[in-house]
Amino acid sequence: MRTILSIVAIAIAVFTFTFSPTALAADLAVGAKVFNANCAACHAGGGNVVQANKTLKQDTLKQFGMASTDAIITQVKNGKNAMPSFKARLTDDQIESVAAYVLAQSEKGWK
Repeated sequence: MRTILSIVAIAIAVFTFTFSPTALAADLAVGAKVFNANCAACHAGGGNVVQANKTLKQDTLKQFGMASTDAIITQVKNGKNAMPSFKARLTDDQIESVAAYVLAQSEKGWK
């Protein structure tokens, strides 16, 4: 009986950690707050005031290979061209949340 309970407990633990939604790590409300405080000056409404052709709109993200959380996280952490690095200013969780927020907004058309 103990063996069965142990197996069930392990199975539940594995299932919980394997299939828990990434939304727990990437909180869209936090992402919106971080975006508004750090990104909106240049990217309000998904635009780009520095390089007008490199917006955060879904088609543009796809065109430039940026339509994934990993790509956005790398860009935010390391910066590139006119965009500064934010790895010293934001935590990994904040960066993950802002990446999820950007993708979610791009799918909605930034409405």
